[in-house]
Amino acid sequence: MARILIIDDDASFRESLAETLSGLGHELFLATDGARGLSFLKRGGIDAVFLDFRLPDMTGMDGLRAIKRLPGDTPPVVMLTAYTSVDNTIEAMKLGAFEHLAKPVGRQAVENTLGAALASSSRTIRQNPVPGEGEFIARSERMRETLKLIGRAAASEATVLITGETGSGKEIVARALHQHSARASHPFVAINCVAIPHELLESELFGHVRGAFTGAAAAHAGIFAQAEGGTLLLNEIGDMSVTLQAKLLRVLAEGVIVPLGAEHAQAVNVHLLAATHRDLEQQVAEGRFREDLFYRLNVINIHVPPLRERREDIIPLAEHFLAMASDTPKALSAEARQYLEMHSWPGNVRELRNVIERAMILARGASIEAGDLGLVKTPAPLALPAGVPLMSDLPRALAQLEEMMIRAAIAETGGNRTEAPRRLGIRRQLLYAKLRQYGIEP
Repeated sequence: MARILIIDDDASFRESLAETLSGLGHELFLATDGARGLSFLKRGGIDAVFLDFRLPDMTGMDGLRAIKRLPGDTPPVVMLTAYTSVDNTIEAMKLGAFEHLAKPVGRQAVENTLGAALASSSRTIRQNPVPGEGEFIARSERMRETLKLIGRAAASEATVLITGETGSGKEIVARALHQHSARASHPFVAINCVAIPHELLESELFGHVRGAFTGAAAAHAGIFAQAEGGTLLLNEIGDMSVTLQAKLLRVLAEGVIVPLGAEHAQAVNVHLLAATHRDLEQQVAEGRFREDLFYRLNVINIHVPPLRERREDIIPLAEHFLAMASDTPKALSAEARQYLEMHSWPGNVRELRNVIERAMILARGASIEAGDLGLVKTPAPLALPAGVPLMSDLPRALAQLEEMMIRAAIAETGGNRTEAPRRLGIRRQLLYAKLRQYGIEP
């Protein structure tokens, strides 16, 4: 039995949560505002806290800060809110909340979260004010989990590897990491490694001195120097040459750069983020990416799910882009919304933004109709796969359906050995076994 404190001024929700926790065998303490909650905590003996974001005398965030300032080990805090946003999710996790739950909360979610919280140890996380949420739109559970990971990572100086398909929003994640970090008042610099020729990328990264090469008429400060004290994003790092990878490894290991033509190393202080749409583990296996660099970069991995896997975000994103495109944005018709929600979005958020901007220009009426989007209507749901008769025995039918889904995932991902099992919801080792079983060449 644990001693649980609930701090919430909503009597109905507070009593419901208390009933659930009491039914799980725990001892309950109830507070209707932050001051009463803190007085319970100062007496000691509380094992976990459920804290609402909106309280009569303070915000839940102020309450969380006050809890974390209490002397000694503080109990894990589960934040509760009926109004989820990018800011409150990231900030809560950064300040040390154990979890962030959206009301209403089911009994199973309460039980699972509390069990994990009681088994956890205290964590110390820096506290820093943060700016607004920018273009980060997140309503789906997949993206809410990503936000929580951003909040935890933003409180750390560890290198972060951001993975995801092209157009999924990796740079937005990187900017959120910077904005919610202790380096927010310093520069955020991003460079796309695939957009710069390999022979010029080294100079862009590390800079050069005057006369370092033909045409170097003046010294040039590279982006490491430009990002001093702040955050540097190396986008599409999977396309960096192996030779340059070795030099980047030295920067990570020693914290110094050597500009082209310089005789002495120069110390740098940046928080390095890397992003890629490629499967770096596969590239390591093929000798196209250094294994030691991969492990240096992949201290924390944040995967940005493709838009088709977070369909709850499609309409909020579309409305956000509509608002950005005009001071008097047009509304989406019901049919247009259906088309947007059913589209597969191979180009992800970037494709959605382009579709909305084009529709705003082409639509003649007061609202955007399905025809203005330029999208092909999604076909009806698939029937049983060919070759599986309706009266077939179930094991055979399931095996054929499994094979069809695996072949489709391999085809859609171009044989990507990380993305294919992720889409199928299985482990990579199981996928390999199934490929052998069905004789499928990845």
